[in-house]
Parts: sequence; structure tokens; C-alpha cells
Amino acid sequence: MVLFFVPVKLKAKDITGELVLITGAGSGIGRKMALKFAEKGCNLVLWDVNAKGNDETAVMVRNKGAKAYPYEVDITDSEAVFSTSELVKKEAGTVTIVVNNAGIVIGKSILDLEEKQIRKIFEVNALAHFWVVRAFLPGMLKVDHGHFVTISSLAGLGGSPKLTDYCASKFAAIGLMEALQVELHSEGRKNIHTTIICPFFINTGMFNGASTKLMPSRSFLALHDATGGTESMSKFTGRNSKKVF
Repeated sequence: MVLFFVPVKLKAKDITGELVLITGAGSGIGRKMALKFAEKGCNLVLWDVNAKGNDETAVMVRNKGAKAYPYEVDITDSEAVFSTSELVKKEAGTVTIVVNNAGIVIGKSILDLEEKQIRKIFEVNALAHFWVVRAFLPGMLKVDHGHFVTISSLAGLGGSPKLTDYCASKFAAIGLMEALQVELHSEGRKNIHTTIICPFFINTGMFNGASTKLMPSRSFLALHDATGGTESMSKFTGRNSKKVF
């Protein structure tokens, strides 16, 4: 089944003065979001395994007049996430917006994937979200204010060829955020929010070589055949799959 969502115009939220943490801030969407948040009057906590790229983002953020706190973090390491979160609290303050953005893509058929690759993509694209949420949710609960943003993917709403691992991991990220939203609601936490963002192919290097056409509204398989989705990953090259970005 293919689901289509009608865009709804939402009231703009004033985020001036918020402390925003972005994972995968050293390049791509992470860097672009960091600069946009800086323009909106936020200060940034920047996490990435790529220290050089992360430091470059920090300079760009500071050039926009915002504070930047870069940290080299492997988000698949839960202990590193928790220990670095304590440093963040001491050095930057209470994080009130978290953007779980870091992700990887491999782009192989299910039989060509190595077991370690499948495990890695879930560690980065799904399990790491648990560690980050568990690290920063207590601070938000204490001040009764916060927002978790998950950068998932359209692939988290429907399958695609050579993306079985990626789709499954992005489905998991969506499931986590939807369940967290309900859990917070059930506990009467009305001031801590969640947002799920599902982009299509993005021009940041992550999906180099992937392509598609227009989207019809008929059956699932016909949708892939008619839009080029069936062959969308046939010329995929992408980035180094070992890098978390």
C-alpha cells in the first residue's frame, strides 16, 4: 500500500536561543541544518566522527554569530554518546532540540550485503537514535521543554531495490519516534515534541548515481516500474559506506 500525505501549513515555532544538537553535522544535510539553525538564533552542538568536517561546520556557524560546540563522537558507541552528553551539559548547557541526522547507505542487493554491513547500518540509522534520545531526554524532562527531530527517508515508508537494509533501518527510526511521541503523550508530557522528516534522494553525495522519475498513484510494483524506482540504484556509487556522515 502506498500512502500519500497532504501538506499541512503549520504555525512557525520560535526557536531563538535554543541549544540544538545535530548528529552528522560535519557535512551534507547536517551542515546545512546547522547553518539554518544558526540563522534562526540558535546555538549548536555539533556531533560527527569526522572531526575535520565538524570543525569546519563550527567555523561556519560562528561566522553567523552563533555559538558552536563541536565534538568528535561515534554515535554507535553508547558509552561514547553518554559520556559526551555529560560534557555537553557542562560545557554548553541543556540541549532542547536534538536532530538525529547521521546516517549511512550501502546500496547492495540483500544477497550481496555482508552481515557486518547490515549490522552497521542498523547501528547508525536506528540503534544510535536510542542512545541519543536516552542521553538527552532526561534534561528535556527536567525543564519540561524539548524537541526530537529524526531525519528518516521516503525509503522508511516504502521499499526500494538494493536498499533492503536502508529501508528497514529507516522504518525502525520512524517507529521509534512514533512510539516515543505516544509514550510522552501517555505520560502527560505535552511540551516535548517529535518530528519525522522523510526526504527523497538528496543532492549531498550520499545517493550519487541514484535516480528516478515522476510518482504515479497506483499499485506498489507499478509505482516502481513506472517511475524508474526499480532501476533507481542500478548506477549507485555514493560515498564511502564506512563513513558515518
